[in-house]
Amino acid sequence: MKLYLDTSTPTTVLKLDDKEYQWESGHDLAEKLLQYIHDKLQENNNDWQDISEITFMSGPGSFTGLRIGAAVVNTLASELNIPLYNHHGEKVKIILPDYGRDANIGKPRK
Repeated sequence: MKLYLDTSTPTTVLKLDDKEYQWESGHDLAEKLLQYIHDKLQENNNDWQDISEITFMSGPGSFTGLRIGAAVVNTLASELNIPLYNHHGEKVKIILPDYGRDANIGKPRK
């Protein structure tokens, strides 16, 4: 089963083969993403080991959403020993999020 994940906006998009699911994840993404994916796999009579490859929408988009999504897909691909692709169709070892601009990080306080 091919898994596609897009966490670049407040609406998370998950595709399992040709079935698409959308979830208004908002501030629950970090806490509930893995359970959401697992629930959708089980709805299709599948489990983690049935995922054959992962494609991730690596950006641009939400800084936090992309970081959370990238952490999840990088971990799944590594643990399941399956191929990982960015949204350009390029096979990658890990997803590096593309935020579309430099991160807005303040100067350290002394």
